[in-house]
Amino acid sequence: MTCSPYDLKDYFLDELAAAACGLVEDHLKQCPGCREELERLRLTRSALEALRDEEPPRRIAFVSDKVLEPSWWQRFWQSGPRLGFAAAAMLSVAILVHAFARPAPPAPGGRDTAALEARISAEVAQRLEPAIAAAEARQAQRAAQVVAETERRLEFDRRADRVAFEEALTVLQKRFSVWLTASADLGVRR
Repeated sequence: MTCSPYDLKDYFLDELAAAACGLVEDHLKQCPGCREELERLRLTRSALEALRDEEPPRRIAFVSDKVLEPSWWQRFWQSGPRLGFAAAAMLSVAILVHAFARPAPPAPGGRDTAALEARISAEVAQRLEPAIAAAEARQAQRAAQVVAETERRLEFDRRADRVAFEEALTVLQKRFSVWLTASADLGVRR
């Protein structure tokens, strides 16, 4: 815990300037938490100084190199090109094994092909005839519906044309009557 503007570790290791050391000392006089922290740092230093210095064995580097070195299996799995080559080799071997181990095709002369073709034709005809008949029935029904609908439309159009023709004829008769009446009136006035 430190509430000082400077780090207590820097003060403890004498890495602060003189002015900053004075500020930290003033703070330590007022703050019991920081004093306790500084005391812990002093205890840690004294415990470390109490240990005797030992030199590490010289052969540890050689032993650790072999321990930390990856095995051939790890090197293989961590290498993309080696793994790709191994996969391609396994695929090639699988193709070769399949080529040599598959059974031989049956001899073409061993069966009567004419009888086989006749049997296939009969079975196809037997299966297709009901389907063809059903399709033809649906097609005939659909054609009858289309013809009936077309006849209704034609009858409707014929009636509409007849009504339009009768209306046009009526209009023409009225105009003709008006012209005839107008021409008769002109003839009388003379």
